[in-house]
Amino acid sequence: MYQTCIFDLYGTLVDIHTDEEKPELWERLALFYSFYGAHYTPDELRAVYEESVKGFTGGAKRLRNDSHEAYPEIQIEEVFAALFEKKGVPTGKELVLHAGQFFRILSIDHLRLYDGTKEMLDAVRRSGRKIYLLSNAQKIFTRYEMNALGITECFDGIFISSEHGCKKPDVQFFNRLLETYRIDPGSAVMIGNDGICDIDGAKKAGLSTLYVRSEISPKEDFPDADHVLTEMDMEKITEILLEKSGSKSVEIQEEKG
Repeated sequence: MYQTCIFDLYGTLVDIHTDEEKPELWERLALFYSFYGAHYTPDELRAVYEESVKGFTGGAKRLRNDSHEAYPEIQIEEVFAALFEKKGVPTGKELVLHAGQFFRILSIDHLRLYDGTKEMLDAVRRSGRKIYLLSNAQKIFTRYEMNALGITECFDGIFISSEHGCKKPDVQFFNRLLETYRIDPGSAVMIGNDGICDIDGAKKAGLSTLYVRSEISPKEDFPDADHVLTEMDMEKITEILLEKSGSKSVEIQEEKG
């Protein structure tokens, strides 16, 4: 019986698609910066943005090349501040926050909960289990997207990688959550859609695992998780998380086919 449920966000609870290649994104962001005296052409702004990201990440490649992940090993607001500083424009936290969020909003094609997500989270909470979030993401994007989707209050604790300087599958990130909330790994399960970041990382931290394949899951073989769902199914996720009998091995055989 799982007492604690730890969720990934994007691709697990939230369906998102972002596109940072859109020319109009850079045109409108350049206009935004010009409002405050930081004048760029769209092409110049994009070039400086990409160079700034490279500088803050040290040129390290992302494990997953998904724009919704947004370089979780750094604080992306530093990049948007650097774009003002490049033009000699003084900034404050609020302006940098708004610049970053305007960029994010321009990049989003869609942002929505998977069908049944809220009902699943509510059912798990009603059962008395604790619910936590462990996400490779940026605070200035994710915290506000969760507010927009109405799920922030569903969680007993939220860990976002940009606030901790490490990310899944680094076991350090998992352990920080476990230690902060005094979670017993033996009675906790990680639910995610990424075989490497969510499942392999969780297993190293001693957690049980539930893998669900969604439209934005990485193209990979099904991982060796305790539970594997070949498609998004919130009713089945609810059943697994609230299961009280010792039937896990049977479920694994059925779900893995």
